[in-house]
Amino acid sequence: MTRDALLRVLGEVAAGRSTPEAAADRLAWLPVELVSDPAGNGMPDPYARLDHHRLLRGGIPEVVYCPGKTASQVVEICGRFVARGGGFLATRADPATRSALLAAFPAAVESELARTVHVEAERPAATLKGTVLIAAAGTADAPVAEEAAVTAKLFGNPVERLYDVGVAGLHRLLAETNALREASIVIVVAGMEGALASVVGGLIGTPVIAVPTSVGYGASFGGVAALLAMLNSCAAGVTVVNIDNGFGAACAATRINLLQSHAT
Repeated sequence: MTRDALLRVLGEVAAGRSTPEAAADRLAWLPVELVSDPAGNGMPDPYARLDHHRLLRGGIPEVVYCPGKTASQVVEICGRFVARGGGFLATRADPATRSALLAAFPAAVESELARTVHVEAERPAATLKGTVLIAAAGTADAPVAEEAAVTAKLFGNPVERLYDVGVAGLHRLLAETNALREASIVIVVAGMEGALASVVGGLIGTPVIAVPTSVGYGASFGGVAALLAMLNSCAAGVTVVNIDNGFGAACAATRINLLQSHAT
């Protein structure tokens, strides 16, 4: 529930258009809604506790991480969010889960590349002022970059993309320095040796959030090499999230942008 939605409920009571009992019924699921499986299927009861209050508390709604859940569980959870007018974002959804979500929610939008499905809330997130630029080192990093882009846009950030600008051809990045300088926050997505984050961090003074990816050959150790390189960046102030965590980078960018937008 958004702050505006909560104020509308309270305002209706204050104006006499709603009774306190009716408002209590509408707010009864705050802050947690329990979800059970009537068939059991060996799942704990309840198997999920939905945090409808998270957007109101922190400016970012709860998101459905699909691995470890059945397609039917994901559909049920997402349906609870839609029923409350909040929409949903499902991340890391496999093809079967994406198909189930698209069948259940005709308004849903799928990104096969990002492995996401989402439905926008009845009242879309307010557009934040600062642009989040997603800079990806290589085309192979695009799935993680797109997860960041889809998430950041759904959370109300203006989003721009700058793909295939890795350090193997540094002139490609240097030709786009205006885009780097104009952005309020830059999310750098890179595998291999992860050097792009340090280069970008040395060129601009705005927040840089680095995302190491698992792209690379054997000695990249599934993204550990890029992670360590980014953590040891000589560009002061570069923030690093976990391997392949485009979603987490977008959340961090949204928190920064919320503060910047409120400050102005």
